[in-house]
Amino acid sequence: MELNYLTAHQLHDMLVSKEVSAEEIIRAVFDRVEQVEDKIRAYITLNKEQAVARARLVDKARAGGEYLPPLAGIPVAVKDNICTNGIRTTCASKILYNYIPPYDATVMERLNACRAVLVGKTNMDEFAMGSSCENSAFFSTCNPWDTGRVPGGSSGGSAAAVAAGETVLALGSDTGGSIRQPASFCGVVGMKPTYGAVSRYGLVAYASSLDQIGPLARDVTDCALLLNVICGHDPLDSTSAPYNVPDYTSFLNGDIKGMKIGVPREYMGQGIDAAVKDIIYKAIDVYTGLGAVVEETTLPHTEYALPAYYLIAPAEASSNLARYDGVRYGYRAKDAADIVDMFMQTRSEGFGPEVKRRIMLGTYALSAGYYDAYYNKALKVRTLIKADFDRAFEQFDLLLAPTAPVTAFRRGEKLDDPLQMYMVDICTLAVNLAGIPAISIPAGMAHNLPVGLQLMGRPFGEGDILRAAYAFEQNTDHHRKLPQ
Repeated sequence: MELNYLTAHQLHDMLVSKEVSAEEIIRAVFDRVEQVEDKIRAYITLNKEQAVARARLVDKARAGGEYLPPLAGIPVAVKDNICTNGIRTTCASKILYNYIPPYDATVMERLNACRAVLVGKTNMDEFAMGSSCENSAFFSTCNPWDTGRVPGGSSGGSAAAVAAGETVLALGSDTGGSIRQPASFCGVVGMKPTYGAVSRYGLVAYASSLDQIGPLARDVTDCALLLNVICGHDPLDSTSAPYNVPDYTSFLNGDIKGMKIGVPREYMGQGIDAAVKDIIYKAIDVYTGLGAVVEETTLPHTEYALPAYYLIAPAEASSNLARYDGVRYGYRAKDAADIVDMFMQTRSEGFGPEVKRRIMLGTYALSAGYYDAYYNKALKVRTLIKADFDRAFEQFDLLLAPTAPVTAFRRGEKLDDPLQMYMVDICTLAVNLAGIPAISIPAGMAHNLPVGLQLMGRPFGEGDILRAAYAFEQNTDHHRKLPQ
């Protein structure tokens, strides 16, 4: 198999045993980018010269007998809303098309410290608002399994890059399912960590109480390795949690005998594609066969997750995006009559339609006279949703559900119907409202497209999630399938 399709842990073993060099690995990745990027369009910015130079430094260190950390020399793609020192960070928006950060996000500093190699910045829905990667101001990304279909959003570029062999690992951000849903559509592993487990310093904010950076990988072991690097307290982020980060690979032992797994009936009801549901029932059979105890449970306030999310997230977005006014950085409209006109023209020309829609929704929800009726009520619903999960985790170690109600849909199919587009995230939104961790792993194929299985856990219960995901992976071969 080509180097670009191997996992990070396989490549690390080959690097240590000197079967391959870091430069050979990164060149294999860029060869693949040259072959398929005009069809997939996963990247906004490529980082070839710096990446090759960095790989050579890894080879030099190895020749000098230095210790190589597990991700040394491993190609990593990064979503374009994560700041990279000296490399432009656009958020796939016209308003930030020329922004070059003077600093690295904390996750980038940690990747650099372990000598990972940055391949480039991946395409996304503008400011992470979307479920299809079609809302980018630059171009839309295609699903490697069927280029007529979407890769999911908003981390669609990162998921497509991993699936197409255009990188080995990737980072995305997850505000309402933006890592897990594209992971499901593209047939890769994607994890949303507990809120506060990974620093958000240097992540361009969409909805600050929901955003979380997380890994996309080819298998669960690689996911655990990347989690080891990016998790941990950061004094630069006031929401970063001070906790002892375990070695997540230590949970990968395949033993889930006696583990109690709940299946919320609200995630298996109306609106879930029958073929997707069939794949999830087969996954339940795998877990039962491995000795887990699987039972039906309920999360009674699930039906309110979608409306609560689309009040809270746009409200926070309307506040966060107020800073883009054409004064300090980014795009500025020309020929404005005065400063107010310049503000209005800059924001009108700089933001795309989905961003404008959410700013208007959020501004309305926060306005005097409507705050209590909408935003405050949504916060109360969020508390009820969190309480549902707390009660469920008193009885179960994990919860199991589909990641998305459908497989990847056709490009353009839902662009004119925002409500239908929002419904695609129906299985993932509640996790962000509750702040808990969840993973999507490949569980099978329906309609010749990948289906993702979602496992949700207690706060900071990433270890249990990885253990169950690894056990499933070791007893199936869905993660080994590659798009043609």
